This record gives sequence, C-alpha cells and structure tokens, in this order.
Amino acid sequence: MPCRDAPGLPVITLFVQSLTALKTEILTIESASKFEQAASRAADLLSSGRLAALPTETVYGLAADAFNAEAVASIYTTKGRPSTNPLIVHVADKSMLLECVREWPEIAEKFSQAFWPGPLTLVLPKSDRISDDITAGLDSVAVRWPGHPFMRAVIKNLGRPIAAPSANLANQLSPTSAEHVQAQLKGRIPLIVDGGAANVGIESTVLDLCGKNPTVLRPGIIHLESLRAVAPNTMHRSAQQSSGAQKSPGLHHKHYAPKARVIILDRSDSSQPNDLINQIRRLGILPAEACVLGLEDLPSPADFLRVCFIPHDPEAYARALYAELFLCDQLGPKWILVEAVPDTPAWEGVRDRLARAAGDE
Repeated sequence: MPCRDAPGLPVITLFVQSLTALKTEILTIESASKFEQAASRAADLLSSGRLAALPTETVYGLAADAFNAEAVASIYTTKGRPSTNPLIVHVADKSMLLECVREWPEIAEKFSQAFWPGPLTLVLPKSDRISDDITAGLDSVAVRWPGHPFMRAVIKNLGRPIAAPSANLANQLSPTSAEHVQAQLKGRIPLIVDGGAANVGIESTVLDLCGKNPTVLRPGIIHLESLRAVAPNTMHRSAQQSSGAQKSPGLHHKHYAPKARVIILDRSDSSQPNDLINQIRRLGILPAEACVLGLEDLPSPADFLRVCFIPHDPEAYARALYAELFLCDQLGPKWILVEAVPDTPAWEGVRDRLARAAGDE
C-alpha cells in the first residue's frame, strides 16, 4: 500500500518498560526446529502458570492456562483489563472443547464444521472447568478453535485449553506483529513468539448460541451473510450498554484505540473534488498534527504527518488496519483521520473496529 510520511520528521518509538521490568524473551518460528522449540518453551511457561504472547491468525494473543485461575487473573493484571470483559478460550480438538462447555448443540456443530479452525468464536453455556474470571461471572463461555498452526501446537503441547485475549494493554490497539506486542508488553511478560504479521488482522467474529437465534455479538472478517449460509436465522445483537459484564470481549464503546484521536470522515459528496480536504478544513484540524488513512480520496502527503492509501478490499484493509494505526501513532499526531469504509456486510468487522477506535471513553 502506498504510504508517505512527511519528510524530516522523527519517529517516536513506543517502547516503554516499567522500573521493575521482566526480561522478555523473543523467539522466532521461521524454521521447523525453531517452531518446535518455541512451542515447547511457550507450553512450559504456560504450564508453570506464567504468560506468553503468541501469534494467531487474527491478532497476537496473551496466553495463559485456562484451567489455572491464578494465571488467568494475571492476564487481567498485566493488561489492566476490566473484570467485566471476558476472555476467549482456545482449543485444539473436540475433547478439549467439550471440557469447556456443558452443551454442544447441533447448530454449534454446523458452525464449527463451516468455519473451524478459523476466526469464529462461539458463545455457549460454560462447564464447571471454566472459572468465573474467564467469563466475567457469566454462565457462558466464548470458545474458538484457532487456525494458526503455532497456536494449535502450543495448545496441544500444553494439553489444556488456553485463555487468550489480545496481547495489548486494555482498550489500546490490538497487535498484529511481535513488534506491536513489544511496544506495549515488553518487560511485563516473559515470552513473545514472533510469528510474523497476522493474516486476518482483526479479532474474531463472536457468535452467541445461547439464545433462540444465533446472534453476532462482535462482527469480524466472517460476516453476517456468511453465517446465514449456515443458519438463515442468524441475527445481529440489539443495542447494548457497555457497562456491566459482557458476553463477548470487545463490546465496550471505546476499544481498539490508538493514542491519537480517531475521526471518521464520511465522503458526503463524492462528486465534489477534494471533499476529504474540505471536511478536514471545516473541522479546523491542522494537517501538520494529523495522519490520514484514505480509501479513495487522498490529500497531498506533503501537508500531513502521514498519508496512507489502504486497498479497497475488506480483507486487505483488515490486515493493514492496526499496523497502519500503530505507524501513525509513532509519529505522535493529535489526530488520525480515516476515510469511511463502505456500509456493506463484508466491511462490518472493519467498520466496528473503526467506530470503537473513534469512540468516547
């Protein structure tokens, strides 16, 4: 994707360590031997009750042994995560899955056959093996069978499910590379496994199967039309307050947010030239204090800290979104201005992340 930074501007790094920082080990998996060594090392750490940041196909996850209550609690402490925000439990086989849920209805089997392993999370009644810390005290648990081979290898080595939210500080940008994890969690956790850039780039679709109809709680790259191919009665959730315990992670109004203020710009009149520039002028925003993520209408990169064109394809956009927001944030802008994406089903996951990045506290 063509992107331009304003010339001569220093890049402000985000690598910050606490005064009592841990030594964070970083392992790569580019060869078969390194893959096996890293999977074994990660499983050993998780088995001892510690945490590790691991690559998945969606975003990097901060992993703990799901059956170790103290380890699960340390996820919340490390991230500064609200106790009302539940965790997703990751499994690698059917027997492990059935340890986590007390019901496995036919509709769950249909969705799992269609989309697992992959970026779909199913919410079902929880078993007694799942602690209230994982579920925010609710009687349901969110479970996923990830598609990333390394995540599956660690789960199999551990022999138990893994609880893993995104490997970031609470409400901040989800990481899609090991570098993004280091920027937020280096010195806070003992291990980061570098598996390259995440292939999907946004968090999984979350589908609630506890009610009468399958209900999308959090949209993702698997959108409503795809889900309705399995169950035509699948629906979107009704409006929900962000206070109190949530059935799914990622439902708070402000989430997935960079440090800069995000503003979404609608192309109100695409027939007018420079419509995006005119909107920016009306808002009184100084270009020198702003980065721009464009889809069709691009201003001159000479006037802004950074201007980036992201492809007009929902899957490509999702892969690029968090990485681009990280790059923008490193330049220290006051504003990140994002051209609105299409209002179609394929874009609903991206629209959700942008809306939450731009949300108020």
